[in-house]
Amino acid sequence: MAEHPEAGGDEPRESSLGFDISVAHPARVYDYWLGGKDNFEPDRIAAEEVIAVRPTIIRDIRANREFLGRVVRYLAGEAGVRQFLDIGTGIPSANNTHEVAQSVAPDSRIVYVDNDPIVLAHARALLMSTPQGACAYLDADLRDTGKVLQEAARTLDFSRPVAVLFIGVLHLIPDEDDPVGIMRDMLEATVPGSYLALTQPAKDVNADQVAEGARRYNERVTVPQTRRTYAETLRFFDGMEVVPPGLVQCHRWRPVPGTVGLEENVSGYGGLARKR
Repeated sequence: MAEHPEAGGDEPRESSLGFDISVAHPARVYDYWLGGKDNFEPDRIAAEEVIAVRPTIIRDIRANREFLGRVVRYLAGEAGVRQFLDIGTGIPSANNTHEVAQSVAPDSRIVYVDNDPIVLAHARALLMSTPQGACAYLDADLRDTGKVLQEAARTLDFSRPVAVLFIGVLHLIPDEDDPVGIMRDMLEATVPGSYLALTQPAKDVNADQVAEGARRYNERVTVPQTRRTYAETLRFFDGMEVVPPGLVQCHRWRPVPGTVGLEENVSGYGGLARKR
């Protein structure tokens, strides 16, 4: 892990940007697990609580992030996609969607969507487009699909294929909020030949460890997580053509040659599907 200064007793409850830093937040906990510095003492405590019962969480989170890079590289390269709608962006890190896509195809156009004030504070880092392409950031709740699609259309041409990315965000959408319906609405706005890429923390891999980790996480973090089984995750691809190797543990999706640790289990699924 990256080293972080300890918070002092006079650390303010709210930052100058107006968000509460006295309670752990999913984006900042995730940032800590990735080795970032955009987190505070409550985030670090929550993260370490999970690490204590599930030491593999750091490996699993980084496998999720590495999946993003591989799937975007595949989409921009082999699949020839030039438009990306990245839902639930999170705090900028290494190899953001626009960096990977535009390194393969400089004319790629990317729209990031998040409603987290701390992500908005870092949005400038997500707008460094190549001259040939474009990047935009929408401050919007992914549940408001109408607003997301309307504003994304200022940058993306929905008469051409779009890759819709739900990476590291589905576990923050409880079943009662109908994540399947949210995805359906997003995809109905796209043409055949568009893609859906997603990751989902697994409920049925290393089940005892992840259950205890999720319990500790949910006790401390503002937005609880919903873990799902393989079957529950696969339903997000209903009616679509799943790209080989299908829905698999994140690190096993088209790994780069020489990748080690593929025989180990990662408690998170990743996959890509094409709209017919």
